[in-house]
Amino acid sequence: MSQAAITSQDMSWFRKNILLGMSNAEYFRKLISPFNVITGLILAVGIPTAIWRFAAGLGATTNLSNTNPWGLWLGFDMFFGVAIATGGFSVGVAVYILGNKDYKPLLRPALLTGFLGYAFAIIGLLFDLGRPWRLPYPFLVSAGMSSVLFLVAEHLALYLTAMTLEILPAFAEWLGLKKAWRFLMKGHMVFIILGSVLVMGHQSALGAMYLLMPSRLHPLWYTPLIPYHFLVSCIAGGLAMLIIESMISHKVFGHQVKMSHEQDDRLTLGLGKAVAFTLITYLALKVLSVAHGMHWELLNTGWGYWFMFEVLGFVLLPTILYFVAIRRGSAKLVRYTSIITVLGIMLNRFNVSMVCLNWDAPEVYIPKWSEILVTITLITVLMWVFRWVINRAPILYKHPDPFYADEH
Repeated sequence: MSQAAITSQDMSWFRKNILLGMSNAEYFRKLISPFNVITGLILAVGIPTAIWRFAAGLGATTNLSNTNPWGLWLGFDMFFGVAIATGGFSVGVAVYILGNKDYKPLLRPALLTGFLGYAFAIIGLLFDLGRPWRLPYPFLVSAGMSSVLFLVAEHLALYLTAMTLEILPAFAEWLGLKKAWRFLMKGHMVFIILGSVLVMGHQSALGAMYLLMPSRLHPLWYTPLIPYHFLVSCIAGGLAMLIIESMISHKVFGHQVKMSHEQDDRLTLGLGKAVAFTLITYLALKVLSVAHGMHWELLNTGWGYWFMFEVLGFVLLPTILYFVAIRRGSAKLVRYTSIITVLGIMLNRFNVSMVCLNWDAPEVYIPKWSEILVTITLITVLMWVFRWVINRAPILYKHPDPFYADEH
């Protein structure tokens, strides 16, 4: 039988669902692309470095110490990564709780981003633990119910479970598991509501951990309001990341996106409004924290200039730009401003978890090359997994089978 005569019904399950309908030779030829070559070289160096981390331990592979036990892996994966992975819960609330069905096309991309973001944050956490095999201990051996860290771990585990159950219907559609899809969809609303509650709990709990170290975090960043800082800023970061992801999806996976440019621009402007109003709340919390602490004089110091760089450059500026974009109806400006917003969330999380923590200690933490390489490797693997799923599961488009039409 010739290749051209092979129909979808004639293909094996593996060829149809894994190889995208291509033969082995066609699939492997398609793998040779500039993106795959560059990222493949990164993995060729990064994976052995990651293995070295577990073989040699934290002392040999990081610049962490008793003074600076929290470094790049925790700051990037846990504090920054989960902050920009909350778009799924925000869109889920808008669609299923507030009834704004216009945003339904964005729900699955947001859920996939959230699921992968949290999954890779926990994988990244394994690199940061001296004894990673003890990660399940808080749940199986000693709960530590009075610990804020246990609260974070508990909520993260439950939230990742909820995100998994929310995104599983897409995989059931991809594999044609109609009974499983029907069963999962019965609890879809419950998972969305559960995820919305849990994400607020662990995001604020991440900030609450700093309430235990008032003398170690610089006064301009330390505030009793820091749990609210983390919660509000993660909403802005999650929605801004969703806008960026939508922009990239249209450029890279444009053949899958069925949304018109007009609809995409309208939804982008709507998300931009939500980010703008969230950033105003975040800015007010920042100013209120300085006022409550009476730290105005600290603004005229080196640390104060760094604080104002973060607040004016990555909170006030994007807020103004969002409102300018909304007034002009410029979705393009909303997209570029979202990049500034996400960079601002990253700067804030790095400041709180590394730069401004132990700010007056003589020992300064600078990430070792292996820490940076492992972080780049994790990002690369995340991009590969995201692309692999997008190319197979109905994430950016509706499944053509009418069976899934009513509840998609």
